[in-house]
Amino acid sequence: MREFVYASHPARIVFGSGRVAQVAAEVERLGLGRVLVLATDAQKDTAQAVADLLGPLCADTFAGAVMHTPVAVTEQAMDVVSAGRIDGIVAVGGGSTIGLGKAIALRTDLPQIVIPTTYAGSEVTSIIGETADGIKRTQTTPRVLPEVVIYDADLTLGLPTGLSVTSGINAIAHAVEALYAKDGNPIIDMMATEGIRAIASSLPSIVENPGDAAARTEAQYGAWLCGTCLGAVGMSLHHKLCHTLGGTFDLPHAETHTVVLPHALHYNAPAVPRAMAALARALGRQDPARALYDLAASLGAPLSLRDLGMPASGIDEAADLALANAYWNPRPLEREAIRDCIAAAWEGLPPGT
Repeated sequence: MREFVYASHPARIVFGSGRVAQVAAEVERLGLGRVLVLATDAQKDTAQAVADLLGPLCADTFAGAVMHTPVAVTEQAMDVVSAGRIDGIVAVGGGSTIGLGKAIALRTDLPQIVIPTTYAGSEVTSIIGETADGIKRTQTTPRVLPEVVIYDADLTLGLPTGLSVTSGINAIAHAVEALYAKDGNPIIDMMATEGIRAIASSLPSIVENPGDAAARTEAQYGAWLCGTCLGAVGMSLHHKLCHTLGGTFDLPHAETHTVVLPHALHYNAPAVPRAMAALARALGRQDPARALYDLAASLGAPLSLRDLGMPASGIDEAADLALANAYWNPRPLEREAIRDCIAAAWEGLPPGT
């Protein structure tokens, strides 16, 4: 067996149907009395329902979270935190809302309870990305790691199938890169392969029947595992590309991950035979990169960066930005090969064509 180091992150996971009803008990367990409930505008009704469950423990709500965690929005939320003498955060939603909660925690060290409604996985990571002046910058710090995560698949039953698919493939991306991470280990490998299997097998059932509670539960279970992988080991080219593309061209987060993943995996495939073998077992296909592309296509997910709004002129810019700051990747970073990878993703071509 290879040598490894495994460090787990402290977190309390509450998983199961109807568990959102325990949110008040979790707030009280943390000794909080004036929490702020966060959400996007699209999920303000869900946020209000959680606020109603909290009763007098909820001091206010803020339904202004948006993609890529703009610093300007965080500053607006911080005004609410200060004015309301907030002592804790309850974030309800996907990556946008979770990112805002982390941004507040970064500045205040307030405890967080997260109630995910997508499969993003960032709720179990100490990673935060913030956007200012068109550039998205990420950092890792334990200050932003939530104290409690409540997984209630009932809250995902209304998640549109399109977002369910892209959010799920976004989660798969975390586990894919974990399998060839520089600091990977056998524990994370097990979680990654199981998480990929769970999501890839459940997404077709969700598309066929969005109200399939068993499939929704399986997908959320997989998202937790994949998110844990993201929080435990380093990421590589795929995540670098997606952060660059999303922050620079204001592309939707999950959809960008969905489009880029097969191409980034194809780029790294020659350098990671062990990871490719594990992915083949998890996906039931000998070509995992093509399997992920075909999965997205079969479920009606976007396949091209062009369709997400990226201009053709951005291909070269993105290639340059992808090499701007040094980071580890299993295959050496070659500018023209990376440009070809981005160009194929822009066109929506199958990986390697």
